[in-house]
Amino acid sequence: MLEATPLTEGWVLRHEGEGLPAAVPGCVHTDLLAAGVIPDPFLGRSETEVAWVGRREWTYETELRAGSGHEQTDLVFDGLDTAAEVLVDGQLLGRTRNMHRSYRFDVTGMSGRLSVRFVSAYAEAEAVRGRVGERPAAYAEPYQYVRKMACSFGWDWGPTLVTAGIWRPVRLEHWSTARIARVRPLVTVEDGLGVVELHVEVERSRVEVPLAVEATVGGVRARAEIDGTEGVVRLRVPDVGLWWPRGYGEQPLYDVELTLLGGGEALDVWRRRVGFRTVELDTSADAHGTGFTLVVNGERLFARGVNWIPDDVFPSRITRARYRKRLEQAAGAGVDLVRVWGGGIYESEDFYDACDELGLLVWQDFPFACAAYPEEQPLRGEVEAEARENVVRLMPHPSLVLWNGNNENLWGFRDWGWEERLAGDSWGEGYYLGVLPRVVAESDPTRVYTAGSPWSGSWARHPNDPAHGTHHSWEVWNRADYGEYRAQVPRFVAEFGWQAPPAYATLRRALPGEELAPDSPGVLHHQKADDGNGKLRRGLEQHFAFPEGDFDRWHYLTQVNQARAVAAGIEHWRSNWPVCAGTVVWQLNDCWPVTSWAAVDGDGREKPLYHELRRVYADRLLTFQVRGRGLVLAVVNQGAQAWAGAVRLRRMSVDGGVIGEREMDFRADRRGVTAVAVAPELAPVGPKEFLVADGGGLRALHFPSPDREIPYPRPEFDVTVAPGSVTVTAHTLVRDLLLQADRLDPEARADRGLVTLLPGEEVTIGVSGWQTPDADAARSALYCLETGR
Repeated sequence: MLEATPLTEGWVLRHEGEGLPAAVPGCVHTDLLAAGVIPDPFLGRSETEVAWVGRREWTYETELRAGSGHEQTDLVFDGLDTAAEVLVDGQLLGRTRNMHRSYRFDVTGMSGRLSVRFVSAYAEAEAVRGRVGERPAAYAEPYQYVRKMACSFGWDWGPTLVTAGIWRPVRLEHWSTARIARVRPLVTVEDGLGVVELHVEVERSRVEVPLAVEATVGGVRARAEIDGTEGVVRLRVPDVGLWWPRGYGEQPLYDVELTLLGGGEALDVWRRRVGFRTVELDTSADAHGTGFTLVVNGERLFARGVNWIPDDVFPSRITRARYRKRLEQAAGAGVDLVRVWGGGIYESEDFYDACDELGLLVWQDFPFACAAYPEEQPLRGEVEAEARENVVRLMPHPSLVLWNGNNENLWGFRDWGWEERLAGDSWGEGYYLGVLPRVVAESDPTRVYTAGSPWSGSWARHPNDPAHGTHHSWEVWNRADYGEYRAQVPRFVAEFGWQAPPAYATLRRALPGEELAPDSPGVLHHQKADDGNGKLRRGLEQHFAFPEGDFDRWHYLTQVNQARAVAAGIEHWRSNWPVCAGTVVWQLNDCWPVTSWAAVDGDGREKPLYHELRRVYADRLLTFQVRGRGLVLAVVNQGAQAWAGAVRLRRMSVDGGVIGEREMDFRADRRGVTAVAVAPELAPVGPKEFLVADGGGLRALHFPSPDREIPYPRPEFDVTVAPGSVTVTAHTLVRDLLLQADRLDPEARADRGLVTLLPGEEVTIGVSGWQTPDADAARSALYCLETGR
């Protein structure tokens, strides 16, 4: 039987002639940080002090002892970042130039000093640029010339920390006669049966030994002979439970075991978990354009999504537990789809395992983002090799439903001046419309492929046409007020978002000793977007008086604005189902402490946006929308059962008086939306009035005027505390009340975000991690809207 021995001990990193202890998996930055050679680049402005690390060559070394009782020993690297030579006692085993691939070297009988010499990713990229010529990109760094996590070179939310190292596990594999080289599991549902078709490839050290494979799943066993180096074994499993996205059903997973047999003994074994479900993408034309609707097990979905970036700029630090926690946060916010963005990586098995278990659909970008990518060698061969490896690697996961060719490159070619600058040079179109769809079709025809995001489906239309396919809505954040989200009904909104700073405790940890201000040096350094603070200010001034000289107020209002902006878009687009079939918020998470579009900041703290997502992504939603010249209450029901009931509408004044009131019945079909017209006499007029709808335990609010014009009463409320909770009782209208629990204790967390209370109402906020409850302290951490502020 094949034996695998982890090769994780005894590694050193060569630095200034010395050997520093090295962690494998790991990277140069984390090893230098552990050794005290560099400061933490996440703190203050230390990022700039460690820029030299990414421009150096680095060598990792350990002792190799490959002897065993087997016929062959392979040295296997699951990931090398990025351009490297692998040597034993100076003898070259091979060269690598792709972070997204694994590598295998025959080291049978070898022993000696194993060295992995990394050249700078900058040097590799510049060498390739010298061979293939200049290509345009959204950023000045040369990420399009090297098959590496693009955001290592910085992004508009990330630091420039260009890594190198053995970033995924390394091991020795000892084997005799044959080993399993690759398994392609095609998992489908046919006539109510679960079907698993395992396409097996083997590597032999002896060709004369007859080989067979035996597989089991769900109590079913099957056997097939290996013809040369290939074989297929097919299993039909009765009475399988279907795997569903969260909120639609359960997520049953089935263990699959495949054993390679030869000479009367087991030689190797392959084990995975699979789930049975069907996936389609409906892109048919209709009266509104061209749709983009995911269909799982025959059920049409409004996708409630988030974009995922690498959870750490040093991905080797992301543990299985950290993946699980972050994805549980996504599920807790009502999310059912996670898009793995194309400037990052193909994530580890831990990520997809968690998505399988939590019922989170995965949209996986191939790693191409915001640049023209050369199609010449050596890149073309690397792209196809990495695509084939990762498509097959991820096939067992039922959560993975869609492969996407790139992020914004088709759009960039048409709109960002690339077409003229390229003057006919290759730029990636051959990947997105040729290589990648061919690889997916040949390797995994059970899954959907789309050429890019955004993509209208044809060059006959603009790539980002909202009426066709996927759409990225960035003009609103960049140039307009978030109310402009309501001007369009795209078929599928794959990116949109609004910035806000991270939690206060996150900023305090990242900027120790700094007097915080929107324009203080550290705060500006941890704001990477072009004119980011200017856009934050312009967005605030549409609604509030800008809080000059008041950082705490600025911090609160920008977080309110972020939550409101994203909610405005989602409420509008959900109310237009089935024309719009999904929203994917930019973004769920951060890779370091930074002002960004994330709902969960770089220290894992949940912003108010996170809690707002829980509301607007819930199965049931009430939302006021303008239709024509009138106001309607949209009743959104994504549940499996029809929703019927009564809703109470109240036209109110900000001083708490009720101007008009009516109760109305409603019914929304399963997975449906209905609109209840608001009587004209209930429509609020002017800045002193607003409209409230209460029904089914939910509430919707409509304020027709911007906050800066609303004469809010001076907020009056009582605060009481108990172990694990803070209760607020309002005596006036209290709008957008927020408990910033991390101001009480860096470990404290609140279980809800913004809440609006009418006079006489109360809310109890759960608080964990606060060891010394105190009413005065709680009051000092409570924020709400006030006239002129």
